Amino acid sequence: MNKISFFDRVYEVVRQIPMGKVTSYGAIAIYLGATGSSRMVGWAMNNASKMEDIPAHRVVNRNGLLTGKHHFPGSRVMEQMLEAEGVEVRDDKVIDFQLHFWDPAKEL
Repeated sequence: MNKISFFDRVYEVVRQIPMGKVTSYGAIAIYLGATGSSRMVGWAMNNASKMEDIPAHRVVNRNGLLTGKHHFPGSRVMEQMLEAEGVEVRDDKVIDFQLHFWDPAKEL
């Protein structure tokens, strides 16, 4: 039996985040039945910015902060990718976070 790793399950969720939406590490953890494992979701996301099929720029912390921006090539790349999708960012934080928030527990 081939068991899918936690990281791969995280990536499956992230691939489904729609353009112009963001979600949090915690929301992904809760959806995967791993409440309290936000940090582990973060570890999964550490290399995701280098994976072309994973929109890692759409995953932020619970307050809308771009905490993963240092994993992108350039200090403003994550912000620029979000803004290209219509998500306004100021001071490394998503503006109108609740408006852009996508909750996998409700959407999947």
